[in-house]
Amino acid sequence: METWCSEDGREWRIGGDAEVAWIEENTPSGLRITSAIPPVFEAYATLELPGTGKQPTASTAEEWEQLEIDGDRHDAGVLAVLSQHSQAQPWWLGYLETGASDLIFNGAKRTRFYADWPYVLIEAGPEQAGTWREDCWKGVLPDLMFPADRSWLFSTLWDDDWTCIGGSRPLIDVFLVHPDLRDRAREVDPSVEDATPPGHTAY
Repeated sequence: METWCSEDGREWRIGGDAEVAWIEENTPSGLRITSAIPPVFEAYATLELPGTGKQPTASTAEEWEQLEIDGDRHDAGVLAVLSQHSQAQPWWLGYLETGASDLIFNGAKRTRFYADWPYVLIEAGPEQAGTWREDCWKGVLPDLMFPADRSWLFSTLWDDDWTCIGGSRPLIDVFLVHPDLRDRAREVDPSVEDATPPGHTAY
């Protein structure tokens, strides 16, 4: 039985176990990128969140303002790249319930996966991905995104201050050269490399 919730004057479909079974069944725990992204993609990368790892930390008002600008460019750049590599189709957006910020569709059912973490999954698109969430230290983007055809997966795990990405070779190549993302993007070989970017700590 399908579940729907209202937002922005529209009804949106809420996802469940069936929508994420392909992730849950193929992501064993560990430090490899395949703990977040199933081993079904042509290429993989991590993308550090602005202001994390070895990047300069903000201490003055000007530095905080620049970090906010960097965060906005990060979110816009990610959505632009993913949109350019998606045919016209819905996206599944996953919002992880951590208690650290308000949850979109807070009354909707949760779907539990990865380490039994609770997500609200919504069938929507890039416009909603960039506007539904209140800005927090991880930005406005959902914690999980993938299109209906599963041609890519974008996932920021609970304790991580970076995102794991799986997709086509051209998609990953664009992340590696995008002017607002390339300095924080790193290609990862899932067979030999830890997904944790240099300067970060895995939990």
